[in-house]
Amino acid sequence: MPSRPVIFLDDGGVMNDNSVRQGQWQSMVGEFLAPILGGEAQAWAGANRAVIAGMFASQEAWEERLSAAPDYATFDYQYHLDWLCGMCRLVGVEPPSADESVKLGRRAGAAIMPRVHAAFPGAIEAIRLLHKRGYTLHTASGESSTDLELYLDPMGVRDCFGRLYGPDLIGTFKNGPQFYERLLADAEVAPADALVLDDNPKCVGWAEEAGARSVLVSNALPTSQEATYVIARLADLPGFIEQLY
Repeated sequence: MPSRPVIFLDDGGVMNDNSVRQGQWQSMVGEFLAPILGGEAQAWAGANRAVIAGMFASQEAWEERLSAAPDYATFDYQYHLDWLCGMCRLVGVEPPSADESVKLGRRAGAAIMPRVHAAFPGAIEAIRLLHKRGYTLHTASGESSTDLELYLDPMGVRDCFGRLYGPDLIGTFKNGPQFYERLLADAEVAPADALVLDDNPKCVGWAEEAGARSVLVSNALPTSQEATYVIARLADLPGFIEQLY
């Protein structure tokens, strides 16, 4: 076991609370889109909630969306198109052309993400402490590196990370062990030297298949044995990791 593992952190569910993030998005998306496309801000908030709920209705539905895209650029284009046009339909306004809808969706994200504050209690302090102690940190997220930059920079922890790994950087989606195999190869980290944190048991299982050690971040008892370790929250990691290494 190495004396100093390289740590790969998921974002939503580990660093940031997705439920808090979603609520802030709903209020801000109306502020951004209503002056441009019309409609009431509250209507946009409700539309955003409904469209996102539909996209993430089940793990199977999300995996089908990923499987339908030959690459990340195609996925990203279709996601923004479906997101904006779906909201326009519910609000009752005419969407722009496909290309303009995608551009506007990306503009909305770039405007909203830096204003979101959804870090779990103690997460920022834990990241800074690990960095101060000399641990190398990267992300291991299903979000793009661009989105991760927009979230982590306002948190004040961007300088604590090396590569912001998302599917756009390594050419594969976070839907199997290949994601971690390519991530580790790109980072030039031997699997045995990596410690991957995720709140999704499937993801920690895939990390284990790729040869990495994993930590499931969960308040509940795991329903499977895929993870090497389990902690309740990211804030617990500095003390936990010092006991291990």
